[in-house]
Amino acid sequence: MFCSSCGATVPDGTAFCGSCGRPIVGYSISQSSVGPTGAAAPSGGIATAAGTLYAGFWLRFVARLIDDAVTLVAAGIVVAVIVGVVGVGFFRNFAEEMNTRNPVFPAALFALIFAFVGAMIIATWLYYAWMESSETQGTLGKMALALTVTDMQGNRISFGRASGRFFAKIITGMVPLAIGYIMAGFTEKKQALHDMIASCLVMRRS
Repeated sequence: MFCSSCGATVPDGTAFCGSCGRPIVGYSISQSSVGPTGAAAPSGGIATAAGTLYAGFWLRFVARLIDDAVTLVAAGIVVAVIVGVVGVGFFRNFAEEMNTRNPVFPAALFALIFAFVGAMIIATWLYYAWMESSETQGTLGKMALALTVTDMQGNRISFGRASGRFFAKIITGMVPLAIGYIMAGFTEKKQALHDMIASCLVMRRS
């Protein structure tokens, strides 16, 4: 069959054109949500040709708030465990030694901060990439709002693409006035800049 928008050849049962990304007229359920017999999978379709259910800016914003809260709680638990293991006195003595002229302690403090920030970045990356490439196709925040991350054809993405999408947020965050994120509110497929870079969509489950 052919895409009615650009004329590209697409496989039967595909919801979106792989060339232009537009919905294929005549298909109501994406290939990823169709079972072996042609019936919709129990989880429900996530895209329709007549009215594709893209997730807009505010839904994604609330999902991000939930994920940020999860991240903060996790970080707080880690800090509490560390304090419980080494004791409050360790940090008190460390702070007192910082007032001395020994250059070792400022360097040690910098190393601790760097290690903590690095560990948080890695943990956050694994959280987003693993969850969005898993069967749930979304983080806890997205799951709470029935959102999923897909490729341009409405299919589950790989861990590599989910990782690319996560690190592409660095570029999105560099755009002034958060325009890179706000793009999810006015682009045709409700894509933020990092979605476009990674060729992904954020969809609402029907």
